[in-house]
Amino acid sequence: MTKLKSLLASGFFVFIFVHEVVGQQDAQYTQYMYNTMTVNPGYAGSRGQLSLAALYRSQWVGLDGAPETFTLNLHSPIRNSKLGYGISVVNDNIGDGVVSETYLDAMISYTIDVALDAKLSFGLKVGGNLLSLDFNGLNNFDDEPIAGDNIDNRFSPNFGLGVYYHTNRFYAGLSAPNILETDYFDNSQRDANSVQFLSQERINFYLITGYVFDLNSNLKFKPALLTKVVGGAPLQLDLSASFLFNEKFSFGAAYRWDAAISGLLGFQITDQLMLGLAYDRETTDLGGTQFNDGSFEVFLRVELVKSFQRLVSPRFF
Repeated sequence: MTKLKSLLASGFFVFIFVHEVVGQQDAQYTQYMYNTMTVNPGYAGSRGQLSLAALYRSQWVGLDGAPETFTLNLHSPIRNSKLGYGISVVNDNIGDGVVSETYLDAMISYTIDVALDAKLSFGLKVGGNLLSLDFNGLNNFDDEPIAGDNIDNRFSPNFGLGVYYHTNRFYAGLSAPNILETDYFDNSQRDANSVQFLSQERINFYLITGYVFDLNSNLKFKPALLTKVVGGAPLQLDLSASFLFNEKFSFGAAYRWDAAISGLLGFQITDQLMLGLAYDRETTDLGGTQFNDGSFEVFLRVELVKSFQRLVSPRFF
């Protein structure tokens, strides 16, 4: 069984690194509706208080070297102003340390009132990412040597833009979190007989939206949509539908177009503390293997100030 797992992992890494990778995508999230600032800097400060959110995703559990993602966001409005600020950390790890990428970013947003209960925020993100790549680790996954120089915490600066519109019931955002396109490594000129590959960062465009419907005094319906577009990669479309009971407990399902189905659970433990859980099952051939136990996400949000102005309902989005 271990040997078969290694073979699956080998195919996974060959797919990523041995072929020409020109459409690299940002990390994906099932609980994107709670993790908005990671993809849209315009969200910074929109909750009306100092808010801390953390998310951990383990993808394709049971497959050796499968991706793991951790995000940490802190953001708040600036008192007596239209400005908000935020800090974001995202770490992607593939292959048990073979590839590690960490994004470190600072955000600032400016919000204007466009109606009595509607606000429009413009966000700017400035930062960059640290990339580490161990070619020796890649060689362990495939019999054919992959030539290249190891990369150790190479820093690449970047910036992003976002616009975010929100009311008490509706939200919509359009963003490009990383606008600069970076070539990370290219061995295409090394040796005609060696494995060739080129990895480039491409602009990922995000559209996110959602609405809250009152079904009765205790039950709300919350559909949401995330669309991600990047050159050289398939369109990613995430659809979710969840129900919120008594503003404390949420449950629902999600579908990632032509990729996965998901179950969602959420618990508003107190006014300041929320826990979210998600489980994905691949609908592709990979999901049918005995070595893939699905993908798991755990989300935790903590509101750090007890008294706050409810710019939007903190239990909705």
